[in-house]
Amino acid sequence: MRATATLARSLPSARAVAASVTDPEMPMLTLEDLGVLRGVEVAEGGRVVVTITPTYSGCPAMATMRDDLVHRLQDAGFAHVDVRVSLHPAWSSDWISPRGRQALADHGLSAPGPASRHDGPIPLSFLPTRRSLVCPRCGSDDVDLTSEFGSTACKALYRCTGCLEPFEHVKEI
Repeated sequence: MRATATLARSLPSARAVAASVTDPEMPMLTLEDLGVLRGVEVAEGGRVVVTITPTYSGCPAMATMRDDLVHRLQDAGFAHVDVRVSLHPAWSSDWISPRGRQALADHGLSAPGPASRHDGPIPLSFLPTRRSLVCPRCGSDDVDLTSEFGSTACKALYRCTGCLEPFEHVKEI
């Protein structure tokens, strides 16, 4: 009975610590805000099991996310931490929280719009993706794609023709 009560008190604490870990590529976002943090459990013996989903397969930040989660939870007193990667369901930019979208805008990044829906295979296209977005600095929708790839593969580079400022857009996935 006592172990069950201890686990019940540990879960909110473990969840709060895991939810506060920031994304290594966009540190204005927590893993929870980004929608990467999928679950936190505390098992018998106090082992914490965290489940995360990568923003895309091959995301180079996954190892750092895992290490940051393990270190932060261990620093908070959880001696045994396992981080599991779940690929199903696949991450969607729709999972970014409203607070996360605001944090992106506050830092000059354009937040993704709704992700497109597919009921089958996703067609492969080598053409730039048409997006409806606005400049995060001035709000103009008169923007030009500079490069389909920004500082990370999950961002595209744009330039506002209104204020002439460049900015990154987090891609819809």
